[in-house]
Amino acid sequence: MTYNKSGSAIRILHFRKPAKNCKFAGQINLIIMSKSIEELKSLTTQIRRDILRMVHAVNSGHPGGSLGCTEYFTALYGKVMNYNLSFTMEGKNEDHFYLSNGHISPVFYSTLARFGFFPVDELKTFRKLDSRLQGHPTTHEGLPGIRIASGSLGQGLSVALGVAEGKKLDGDNSLVYTLHGDGELQEGQVWEALMYAAAKKVDNIISTIDYNGRQIDGDTDDVLSLGNLHAKLEAFGWIVLEEKNGNDLEAVIAMLEKAKTETGKGKPVVIILHTEMGFGVDYMMGSHSWHGKAPNDEQLDTAFKQLYLEAPADY
Repeated sequence: MTYNKSGSAIRILHFRKPAKNCKFAGQINLIIMSKSIEELKSLTTQIRRDILRMVHAVNSGHPGGSLGCTEYFTALYGKVMNYNLSFTMEGKNEDHFYLSNGHISPVFYSTLARFGFFPVDELKTFRKLDSRLQGHPTTHEGLPGIRIASGSLGQGLSVALGVAEGKKLDGDNSLVYTLHGDGELQEGQVWEALMYAAAKKVDNIISTIDYNGRQIDGDTDDVLSLGNLHAKLEAFGWIVLEEKNGNDLEAVIAMLEKAKTETGKGKPVVIILHTEMGFGVDYMMGSHSWHGKAPNDEQLDTAFKQLYLEAPADY
């Protein structure tokens, strides 16, 4: 690890395939700036502005869960995960991420764009005809960073487990990360996959559950309670970690780093991450109402005042 003059750490990563626009293709394939915590905190605000701008422009999309998971995505791509911007579907010798609750695509797209997978300007095509940025992520248009289509809930863990086992067969020591909604755990396929992972000792996966307590029809406890989720996951044979401050960037980074230390011990790892749906915009918090509703012009203006940046890099 080396550092630039401002004190930000720089990671130099060597990959088999050179990044397309890298001048040092024969020597250093990719240079990633690891931003300071303060820079990453500003980036979470920028991503939240992107989320709202995207859904407002087409009067559709899912801002609530996207806003609540912004710290998770920023931590994962800004500090925790090792990845190559010269994207390939196979992604050998790099970490993979799979979004199972694909309706929170706005936060995923903004994160990928802000970390260099595709131009930020492409965010303005969200949910439009012929766009690569569909309401739920798809793979047929070849959007860098997207490895599965995730519209139907409950499928992401099954896919990720196959990838994790494939990495083991290939002698690839990289990790596989997944994200799931708490309401998504009402899908039976999730529990089949949870059982499989423990039985087959898939210990190179870190799954995170966005535990905001809300889903499209109301509070999760009212729709179909998950009961003692921590105990259930432990009973299924997982190493279970829990973070109560899922909208505290430093806490999320620390929890993800802790989870990495628990891999390779013969058990899969899961984080129960407590977040607030709509975090950062006061009128969106405390309710399920903004699960899948876009703000109007006045509401967008109010939100932007709350998500203030001195020099926003809005597209």
